[in-house]
Amino acid sequence: MHRISIRGKRFREIVDNEELRVSKSDSINVVVVNAAPLSRTYYVGTYDPDKPMAPFCWSEDTYVPAQGVPEDQRQSARCIDCTNNIRGSGLGGGRACRFQQRLAVVEERNLSTVYQLQVPANSIFGGEINNTCMSLQTYAKFLSKNNTPSIAVVTKISFDVDDPYPKLCFHPSRPLEDDELEEVGYMVNHDDTLKAISIPSETLFTKTQGFDRNGQQGDQYG
Repeated sequence: MHRISIRGKRFREIVDNEELRVSKSDSINVVVVNAAPLSRTYYVGTYDPDKPMAPFCWSEDTYVPAQGVPEDQRQSARCIDCTNNIRGSGLGGGRACRFQQRLAVVEERNLSTVYQLQVPANSIFGGEINNTCMSLQTYAKFLSKNNTPSIAVVTKISFDVDDPYPKLCFHPSRPLEDDELEEVGYMVNHDDTLKAISIPSETLFTKTQGFDRNGQQGDQYG
């Protein structure tokens, strides 16, 4: 699988868990071809996004633990009552059980190779920082308001320079040309795309929230 890591506030190309390239630029231009549902995951210890593993507890709908979570690993009956949902329970003053969302993207310069990009909680929520930096949900609202599906536009993704942690900013760069749009259309339900937004069966999320490829904005959770 091809992935884009954001470790160390650098865009890194990962193929089969091997780092092949580190971008010299602080931004990338991609097309979002599909998106997984918003989810919640809790890991014991420090989670390393470059060494994927199954979470200790997780939620498919952000309300209750998923059915696949073993009884002795469930942290609470409801996410809202969980101590790991309290701000400050995790690193950097955040929650130990964090929101996340996986995107399937293709680079502007190569529309036929799909990458998985895992968007952290600090990049999903929040309002517009400035006219070139929006959270994922704010960006989804912007596209929906302008009747623009994500597959019809090149999205510039950059890092928020004022945040000490890797925090992503989203902004439209340009509309796709007709031939590009046709090529991207084939990738929406491509096997590589579906693989990029899927996760192991024990952590399969079913309810779509937050952002989807059609520019629709779902429910928000803070």
